[in-house]
Amino acid sequence: MVCLVLTQWVCPLKVECTKHGRSKNGNLGAPGGYNGEPLPPAQWFMQKLDHSTPSDLRTWKQRYFVNDSFYDFNQQGPVFLMIGGEGPADPRWMVKGAWIDYAKKFNALCINLEHRYYGESHPTEDMSVKNLQYLSSSQALADLANFINAMNNKFRLKKSTRWVAFGGSYPGSLAAWLRLKYPHLVYAAVSSSGPLLAKVNFIEYYEVVVNALREKTNSEDCVTQLKVAHKQIVSMIKQQPDIVEKEFRVCKPFLNASTDDMRNFHNSIADDFADLVQYNEDNRISADNRYRNLTINTVCNMLTEDGSVPAYKKLAAFNSITLDKTNQTCLDYSYDNMIKELRNMSWGSGARPWMYQTCTEFGFYQTSSGEVEVFGNYFTLDFFIQQCEDVFGKKFSEGFVESAADWTNNYYGALDIAVSRVVFVHGSVDPWHALGITKTQDNNAPAILIKGTAHCANMYPQSELDSSELVRARLEIQQYLADWVGQP
Repeated sequence: MVCLVLTQWVCPLKVECTKHGRSKNGNLGAPGGYNGEPLPPAQWFMQKLDHSTPSDLRTWKQRYFVNDSFYDFNQQGPVFLMIGGEGPADPRWMVKGAWIDYAKKFNALCINLEHRYYGESHPTEDMSVKNLQYLSSSQALADLANFINAMNNKFRLKKSTRWVAFGGSYPGSLAAWLRLKYPHLVYAAVSSSGPLLAKVNFIEYYEVVVNALREKTNSEDCVTQLKVAHKQIVSMIKQQPDIVEKEFRVCKPFLNASTDDMRNFHNSIADDFADLVQYNEDNRISADNRYRNLTINTVCNMLTEDGSVPAYKKLAAFNSITLDKTNQTCLDYSYDNMIKELRNMSWGSGARPWMYQTCTEFGFYQTSSGEVEVFGNYFTLDFFIQQCEDVFGKKFSEGFVESAADWTNNYYGALDIAVSRVVFVHGSVDPWHALGITKTQDNNAPAILIKGTAHCANMYPQSELDSSELVRARLEIQQYLADWVGQP
């Protein structure tokens, strides 16, 4: 069996794209349990620049990784292809993760291909708006199709070889779409935490965040304290701004802040909890072991345990932990600084290409709403559309983005996608499950909703802390693979 991994951020997906070091889309982190095992070297593939124009012969070098240690070229098994997403490919996923455990059982060949415009896969000179026209999910799928054909030739694989696509978050969507658009090349797919519905005004995101706090704590207390904290912050910014400035370690005083700055501030505070929920208890490598115990339960305990401390002060303490975790000395809520960062066209500006994809294909804007009062209602849809216009140009208006999302849904089928041999996997705590398939409508395309788990939880290596529901889901996925590619 061959395992192909496309370069990726495993499960990112939080938009807007950056908060000066904070991930704003749902990505996949580095797998837990990596202990310095040898990693495969990077390889390079000559890829077409524009698959939509056959006469355009321009090419560029795309990075990929191969692990053939489980594969018997004399008795060829399946090929596992991990699809890359909105971040650099991490070779640690070539030796760790649930898909590697499956590869060992099925003697698969594993390959990881990096997504165009991310990591070190640079199709153009820079990321100007003109050059970003070649960045889209459809071009990425065509990259994969071209790559699969080339690998079939390179490894002299039999025509009967069955390719299985894997992906988490945006690559989870790509895995399903690859099976949809290129069924003659890809036999099956495991789509983890993939948002199949392109939705511009994604108000459900914070609804799930709030419900996750209730689900994991079996109480309303944490939600109540959060709501109180945000109301206190709003009141104190008007009456005692210096206290909020100090407690939340902001980089500049509110006196000099614009309306957009303040919207960004409130979005940043809400985003702390969004990240907490989205990656709750995932078996990821933490940059610092001090922060491995940051879970919904531990932070909610922090917010509810001492009634003598004001709610805003406890929320500020959590904000400080988040700043320290991301090596930030202060909270930079400057809207202009964020836009300047996103306007950077040079390579290394990782947030810009994903921002472009949200403005031209998906939306996915995690907006506030009157229904979810916990975080206030300061970052509505117009705040994110304004970012599209300020970063890429006035043509990227609300009408443009809505039209782009409609096109995406019509092109792939959204939640009515017509595919077979695809398993859709989601966690009930992951806010992105609101845009995915969570109930089996067709036995040929089953869905697994894992109670109590977060973003891409099933993709990470096994852990002694895994819930029985997560353990059962991984085994269920393995059985689907056995049905589709043959018993190991």
